[in-house]
Amino acid sequence: MTANPSFTELAHRVAEADGTPAYGHDALITCDRLVRVFTTDGVEVQALQGLDLLVREGELMALVGASGSGKSTLMNILAGLDTPTAGAARVAGRDLLTMTAADRLAYRREVVGFVWQQTARNLLPYLTAAQNVALPLQLSGTRKGRRARTERVLELLELLQVADCRDRRPQQMSGGQQQRVAIAVALANGPAVLLADEPTGELDSHTAAQIFDAFRSANETLGTTIVIVTHDQAVAGEVRRTVAIRDGRTSTEVLRRSEIDAATGHETVVAREYAMLDRAGRLQLPADYLRALDMRDRVALELEADHIGVWPDGTR
Repeated sequence: MTANPSFTELAHRVAEADGTPAYGHDALITCDRLVRVFTTDGVEVQALQGLDLLVREGELMALVGASGSGKSTLMNILAGLDTPTAGAARVAGRDLLTMTAADRLAYRREVVGFVWQQTARNLLPYLTAAQNVALPLQLSGTRKGRRARTERVLELLELLQVADCRDRRPQQMSGGQQQRVAIAVALANGPAVLLADEPTGELDSHTAAQIFDAFRSANETLGTTIVIVTHDQAVAGEVRRTVAIRDGRTSTEVLRRSEIDAATGHETVVAREYAMLDRAGRLQLPADYLRALDMRDRVALELEADHIGVWPDGTR
């Protein structure tokens, strides 16, 4: 029997069929000029201002930004908890702008898993760890037999190294154990995407490192695409790709790769930061660069053979 093609393989086939690949056709998550406007007391606030973002299948990445940057708004849209005002947003082939209420319910049960910052929001206090993980399976009916559900629950608890907590209720577990069980709950139905909102915000640094190990295990073992939203820049060192959001748009991106010294065999991680160029041609320069050169209002541009020069107004 031939294995079912992945979402990315299907997307490539569709794109090749008409010869005009759409923006993000091969991405699992696509945000194209995404806008979200809130109105409070007659005043409009643009939380997202034409944000572009692509996340490939199988990635483990972080979205970082200060309070009010728009990262939580983006997370709520990707989770199916909020609706964009304009632009396009697709996750695993689902159009987030056109879904009905029933579609959204199915989307949250089948396509995305979610881990909240507050451990109390992730688990039902009167259920054991095993019962909490089994609940999404029972609600979705994806694994109808009791044996199949039990096997899935044990598989996830063992993967996340909390099998010894299977018969404990949340109040009988540490904060780190609760959060790892919460990850197991979010993974129960085999979602295409796992979203985590400040998952280590209430944990000490040692426990936070254990949670990131749990995310890496889920990503590497199950192939789940994971997006972690946080204001903590220290998170950046835990993932290979970090996208910063500022003023409702993606501003910079840090990519990390491993390099091995040919002589010593020692492995080091090399990081490089990039400014993000959106689909409208807009570029957000890093705030510290702007302060260093006192760049405001206008800048001078000069096109060279292999780069574009940018100077403060009045220096050219």
